[in-house]
Amino acid sequence: MNTLTIVLLVILAVLLIAVVVLYFLGKKAQKKQEEQQAQIDAMKQTVSMLIIDKKRMKMKDAGLPQAVIQQTPKWLRGSKLPIVKAKVGPQIMSLISEDKIFDSIPVKKEVKAVVSGIYITDVRGLHGKPVVVEPKKKSKFKQLVERAQEKAGAKPVK
Repeated sequence: MNTLTIVLLVILAVLLIAVVVLYFLGKKAQKKQEEQQAQIDAMKQTVSMLIIDKKRMKMKDAGLPQAVIQQTPKWLRGSKLPIVKAKVGPQIMSLISEDKIFDSIPVKKEVKAVVSGIYITDVRGLHGKPVVVEPKKKSKFKQLVERAQEKAGAKPVK
């Protein structure tokens, strides 16, 4: 056999093994995530709170309870989380928000939030209205690119 074909067969075998391992790891992670989601759904409560501040910050700087920090894997402790400081009743708490709703949380407003432990899963306005966030202002460069695309016919004209 040619050395090129042997090398290609070895590479193909390694890639095949890697795909199979990733498949099974993905299935296992998906099951774990479904179990965690079921636990979150079982524990959720609707709470009225005043949002004081929201930031993406590291876990150690966020003011979360020590038990939460100790339970997190060491490699995740340095990552930034969407943290919301809110006044729930008489006390001020640091809560972790879901990434997909973090941008829709209004600051300095009272909202009704669906909370599971220290995890915010959903936010509504005080009277049941969904919170509307105005879109971020586009930079001049992005505006110029959009205009050029409209003129070229790449994007539909508004």
